[in-house]
Amino acid sequence: MTYADYATWKTTPISEEPYLSIVIPAYNEEERIIPTIGAIASYVTGLGLPWELIIADDGSRDQTVALVESLEMVNLRLLRAERNGGKGSAVRRGVLEARGRYILFDDADNSTPIEELPKLLRKLDQEGYDVAVGSRAVGGTEEAHKNLLRRTLSGGLRWIVRHFFRIGVRDTQCGFKLFTREAAHRLYAAQTIDGFSFDLEILYLADRIGYKIAEVPVTWIDAPGSKVDTSREVQRFLRDLVRIKWNDLRGVYAQA
Repeated sequence: MTYADYATWKTTPISEEPYLSIVIPAYNEEERIIPTIGAIASYVTGLGLPWELIIADDGSRDQTVALVESLEMVNLRLLRAERNGGKGSAVRRGVLEARGRYILFDDADNSTPIEELPKLLRKLDQEGYDVAVGSRAVGGTEEAHKNLLRRTLSGGLRWIVRHFFRIGVRDTQCGFKLFTREAAHRLYAAQTIDGFSFDLEILYLADRIGYKIAEVPVTWIDAPGSKVDTSREVQRFLRDLVRIKWNDLRGVYAQA
C-alpha cells in the first residue's frame, strides 16, 4: 500500500459495487477502535480492490462514535443505535446494510489480524464456499495469551456444540467470518439471537440451508480489555443452545 492509495480510499467514494464489505460491531471501544480501523484500512487498501468499512455501534456511552466520525473516511459508514442491543444485533444491522460481494464480520479488538483475510477469501472466491469461518480449533491455528479458564470453557462448549448440533464447525465463536452477500443477507435476516450466541445460530442455519462452509485456521491473540463476562456468557450460551433447537422445532427458521 502507498499513502496515496489510502488517501484516495479515505477521500473518494468508490464508484463501483464493493468487492468486500467489512462489518465491525462496537460497544464502548474508544481505546481500541481507531487502531483497529487503522490496521484494517492500511492493509485492505493495499489489496487494490473496492471495499467499504461499516462500524455498527451498539449504543456506546463513551467516545467511540465521536472518534469514528472524526476520521472523516468517505468509504466508512457508521451505524448508530440509540441503546445497547447486543453484539448479535449490531452485527446483523451492519451485515444487512453491507453491499459487498463478500462480507466479513470482524471483531473490534482485532484479535484475528486482518492479514488472515486472504485465507478466507480464497475459500469463497476460488473454491466455491459460501461461508468461511476463522477457527482456533483446527490444525494450523495459532493462539496467544488465552488464559486457562477461557481455554477450558471454550473446549467444553465446543464439545457440546459438536455433539449437540453436529454442524461440522469446531469453533463457532471466533469473530472472523466471511460470507457471500447472498448467504449473509439470508442468514442474518433470519437471526433471532442478539447476544454472543448469534454466531452459533448463524452457522446452524447455514448448515440447515445447505451452504458450503469452510473452517479455516487463523492466528488469534487474546486482546486485553475484553468486555465479555465469561461466566455469564457461558450460561447464556447454554440457554441459547436450547433456544435454537426449540426455534427449529417450532418452525421459526422455516422461511429462511
